[in-house]
Amino acid sequence: MISADGRHIVHSHGGQCGSDIGQYKVPSHLAFNHDNECVYVVDSFNRRVTLLSPTLDYIRQAVSSDKLKWLPTRLYLDVQRRRLYVTCNERKEDDWTAERVVVFNI
Repeated sequence: MISADGRHIVHSHGGQCGSDIGQYKVPSHLAFNHDNECVYVVDSFNRRVTLLSPTLDYIRQAVSSDKLKWLPTRLYLDVQRRRLYVTCNERKEDDWTAERVVVFNI
């Protein structure tokens, strides 16, 4: 979160790279839920999507790694349909070999 003038970081989530709660390995994209002001964060190399509160505190894993076969890279939140669309890409030997969109009910 940044200050109203956009010059200072007021609050953030994450820090040291890792796989524990509150840690990320390549947080690559996020979506904002205007209804409840929560934030969804794609954590690519941990293969998960994390849900954060309006104050950027950890709530839970919205999508766990066992639900994502490949590396998630982007997401789209459809609040009206209560669906989260996650793009996943397969990577082999430094090359992207396949991609798909996975849909989750939220």
